[in-house]
Formats: sequence, structure tokens, C-alpha cells
Amino acid sequence: MTLSLYHVSAPELARMLGNLKAILQKAEAHAEAKKIEPDALLLARLYPDMLPLLRQVQVACDNAKGGAARLAGVAVPAHEDNEKTFADLGARIDKTVAFINTLQPAQFEGAEDRKIELTFPGITLNFTGLTYLNNFVLPNFHFHVTTAYAILRHNGLEIGKGDYLGNIR
Repeated sequence: MTLSLYHVSAPELARMLGNLKAILQKAEAHAEAKKIEPDALLLARLYPDMLPLLRQVQVACDNAKGGAARLAGVAVPAHEDNEKTFADLGARIDKTVAFINTLQPAQFEGAEDRKIELTFPGITLNFTGLTYLNNFVLPNFHFHVTTAYAILRHNGLEIGKGDYLGNIR
């Protein structure tokens, strides 16, 4: 089997989002059991200048769908950033995973050399598909998933490395 950018991106992005969803479900149950207002967790940050849990999950989903879409050469689906609850975040993850699961390995053929340009206020980044995946998508995605995990762990949720890694196959 030839290893393609599909095999090192789409399935793993979807798997890690599933792990994140399971962690969020534990967080919701924790808040209910401990009589903690859900917003105390959803709006929690590790530091005042960092994004709260809600945004960490939204941005992780954005990195996953945007990365997979650009590598597959398809339009990036738009998601409104209107989530307010754990259930809303779970639905956003489900929507993101459903999109990723529509992508086929053939769409990623030649993606390692595909030109990808990202424009942000004040900067434009140019990548090949391979450098985009390795230097932008995966590090950003894991940063936001890890930060979501850390926010919840810092706030007393009893989770560990196994929750983050999920079912290793």
C-alpha cells in the first residue's frame, strides 16, 4: 500500500475528534454530578489570553475540516460558531467527522504537491500539501485538542492520557 496524505490525515483527524467528543461527554457528566454550572467549564481558559474551551473545540474542528478539505481539493464547509453547550459542541464534532468521512483517498492523490494558500490579516502563507499538513494542520489541530483536554483536566475532570489517545488500533 502506498501511504498517502489521506491515510495520515483524514482518518486520524476524525478519530481524534471522536476522542475529544468522548472527553466532552465526560465533562458534561462531571459538571452535572458535581453541580457545576456547565459554563464554568465551557468558558474556562488556561490563561486569560488563551481561548476558552468552547473556542478550542471549534478551532480544532475548523483545522480538521479545513485541512482535509484543502488536501482533497474541495471547498471547506462553513460552520457557524454559535455553539453554547456540550451538546452543541458534540454536534459540531459529529458534523465535522461526517464531512471528513465523505472524503475519499482518490481525492488526495497528488495532494503532497498541491499548492495551498492561506490568507490571514497581515500575512499570506503558501504551502505544498505536504508542508501544509505537517507544519500547519497537524500541529494546530493537536494544539487545540490538547488545550481543550488540559482545560478540563485543570478544572478537575478525571481524564488521562488514555482518554486523549482513545482506542489505539
